[in-house]
Amino acid sequence: MSETVRAPVHDNQTRAARSLVAVVVTHNRLDKLKLVLARLLESPAAELQAVVVIDNVSTDGTGAWLAAQPDPRLVVVTSTENLGGAGGFETGMRLASERFDPDWMVVMDDDARPAPGALAAFHASDKTGCDAIAAAVYFPDGRICEMNRPSRNPFWHGREFARTLLRGRGGFHIAPEDYRGAGRWVDVSSFVGLFVSRRALSLAGYPDGRLFVYGEDGIFTLGLSKAGGRIRFAPGVAFEHDCSTLQSGQFRPLWKVYYYHRNLLFLYRMAAGWLFWPALLVVLPKWLLKLRHHPGERVRFLRLLGRAVADGLSGRVHRPHAEVLALAGAAAPSGSGCRGDSAPSG
Repeated sequence: MSETVRAPVHDNQTRAARSLVAVVVTHNRLDKLKLVLARLLESPAAELQAVVVIDNVSTDGTGAWLAAQPDPRLVVVTSTENLGGAGGFETGMRLASERFDPDWMVVMDDDARPAPGALAAFHASDKTGCDAIAAAVYFPDGRICEMNRPSRNPFWHGREFARTLLRGRGGFHIAPEDYRGAGRWVDVSSFVGLFVSRRALSLAGYPDGRLFVYGEDGIFTLGLSKAGGRIRFAPGVAFEHDCSTLQSGQFRPLWKVYYYHRNLLFLYRMAAGWLFWPALLVVLPKWLLKLRHHPGERVRFLRLLGRAVADGLSGRVHRPHAEVLALAGAAAPSGSGCRGDSAPSG
């Protein structure tokens, strides 16, 4: 990896305001990254001490554009290989901790940005008893972004468990009315607008970069909750996620089938405990039904899904990305893409 560092801002005023560092992971989405960094860097240093950008081997001019940016708060790390979203977040969060030791850091993809005033709202919010703060995430048109809706673990809470039996995912995800409320405690959230405290990292460590893409945020936040950390959903802190929605339930590119389902098994096992095995009897048939969305490539879909289930059940975390691409019949690596993009739920 290579790193570009401007003279970072350190001052007593920033520390007194409870220092905050942003971590952004990017791959070949320069147009969207420009909007994200513009929104972040319009905040004064008292609100945002630094921005760490992990450039995941972009080939669209991202590196040259980042190198030309004059803001001294910008720290750019250029990876020599595609680390995926998970590897990017692990790398960025470790660097942010080691370089700045901030009280808090906030993480996001290159297509997600704080709404105007979001960082000020975070600093003004009551963080008593909070180890992490989950922002309310919306599409740019104002709709709630479903893929970033925080949730409770239904296996830990009787009410949510009963609701899940009746309503599926709607039973454990926070409700639309929660976005208009004062906030609530959650167990799981995404890496779009997640504010992580120094104490949270001492409890849960860092995201597992070996997961490559999908689910590392859920596994990290659920692990934090399991370790005794508390995550609060704060509707007054808003983020925008300029992410395309899924198309006809298909995985694009197809290799994402592997990471999505393998990592979900890791998450489900952590969430369900001994109930994981009976839950698996419900989950696996639902996954097989996704074949209908992939006419003409069902053999490759089944090959990827079968390997995902085998690795998920055996606990195999690292399979070379080249092998996953070969299973999908892909000729060359591709970027990690939007978190959850083109991935059907469940």
